[in-house]
Amino acid sequence: MDSIRDFPLSPPFHRLPSHRLGGAPKEPMTDTLTRRQLTAWRNAIFAIFALSGFSIASWIARLPAVRDLLQIDTAQVGVLILMMSIGAILGLIAAPHIMGRWGARAGMLLCLMLIAVATAVIGLGATFTGSAVVVGAGLALFGFGNGAVDVIMNVEGAAVERSIGKTVLPLMHAFFSFGTVTGAGIGALASALSVSVGVHLSVIAVLIVASALVAIRFVPKGAEAAASTETASAGDADAEALAATGTWGQRLRASLAVWTDVRLLAIGVIMLGMAFAEGSANDWLALAVVDGFSTDNTLGAVVFGVFTVAMTAGRVAGGPLLDRFGRVPVLRTGAILGFLGILAFIIAPTLWVGVVGVVFWALGCSLGFPVGMSAAADAPDPKSSAARVSAVAIIGYVAFLVGPPVIGLLGHDFGIRNALLLVLVLVALAGLASPAARELTGPRARVKANAGAGAS
Repeated sequence: MDSIRDFPLSPPFHRLPSHRLGGAPKEPMTDTLTRRQLTAWRNAIFAIFALSGFSIASWIARLPAVRDLLQIDTAQVGVLILMMSIGAILGLIAAPHIMGRWGARAGMLLCLMLIAVATAVIGLGATFTGSAVVVGAGLALFGFGNGAVDVIMNVEGAAVERSIGKTVLPLMHAFFSFGTVTGAGIGALASALSVSVGVHLSVIAVLIVASALVAIRFVPKGAEAAASTETASAGDADAEALAATGTWGQRLRASLAVWTDVRLLAIGVIMLGMAFAEGSANDWLALAVVDGFSTDNTLGAVVFGVFTVAMTAGRVAGGPLLDRFGRVPVLRTGAILGFLGILAFIIAPTLWVGVVGVVFWALGCSLGFPVGMSAAADAPDPKSSAARVSAVAIIGYVAFLVGPPVIGLLGHDFGIRNALLLVLVLVALAGLASPAARELTGPRARVKANAGAGAS
């Protein structure tokens, strides 16, 4: 789940409130950032996405060893994973409040530090205490940190898009995938070399801390950072403005109010369908290949590898396509590709037809999650962006968590390939909901607005 992997208290969304400046809001701080500084900011968010994926894959790669050290069965492993999932949902809910209190820059650093501590607790707890309670607590904290940083880094990524005038969120999600590949590779090497889980995950924790401290230095601090005329960060300025508007309870009600936005709920449908399609492939594709085409486990793993490569390729190529054609045409085309690919996989008479379907499936759903996050952050009122992204992220995570068990239950009675008909329906609904992702702000929205004004 790359998430179940965008998540803006950063310029140019944010301006210092006029009551603090005694006049009209100042121009976004990105007016004073150089191209080099903007590039460094973008690269820093790339790194943070990669760190999130790196941490998740590092833990997953050592899950069998953790199970053996704790001497628990599959059901108990499921309880541990549930602890991480609960933590992730709480992190998603808390993210807007973390950003409102500390700002995006400090919030991301705080979450990455929590992830590092939790990673060490998981490894050391399994190795030296053998306590499932300790490991479960570590996983809850791990899930919280990753859930919260998922929101914040995507919100910050949307701010980067606005600042540089190019779509980069899909590529950021590709960096999440690069991080998972790296984490899984190091985990496999550590296992092959018989490195203890405690040592391995402790080293990973140190790497996360060191990398986060380096990356966060390149995230702009304040609304006038480039000119050094203001010391308050955009996040701090918004936190002060937010604090002046009411109590914590009032701010919580304001966050919940976004759920009444029909456009946002339609974006949630996009997230639901595409995240369900991605999550179902992650958990069931290899088994569906083995059972559905009567082949061996190795070939099932190879086909799943084809899916992940196609998914990553779709996200790498997605930015230029979105810049050229816009969100709605790209999402519609993706939904059509995904629908045809899943349908081909379900009815394929031979494995090679199924593999072609898998490629279409992956390409079709590759941009749904990042584009949904970007669309949610695209709001006339920037102060609502974090709450909006948090809301659609929750929908996406629920799809990732609920989807695989539902497919499993249906697959038990009807076969895994037939169970994927549910995914087919949800992808079709995502395509129908794609107009909700239309650009409201940014260069493309301004071009459309100007064209409309000229026509009138």
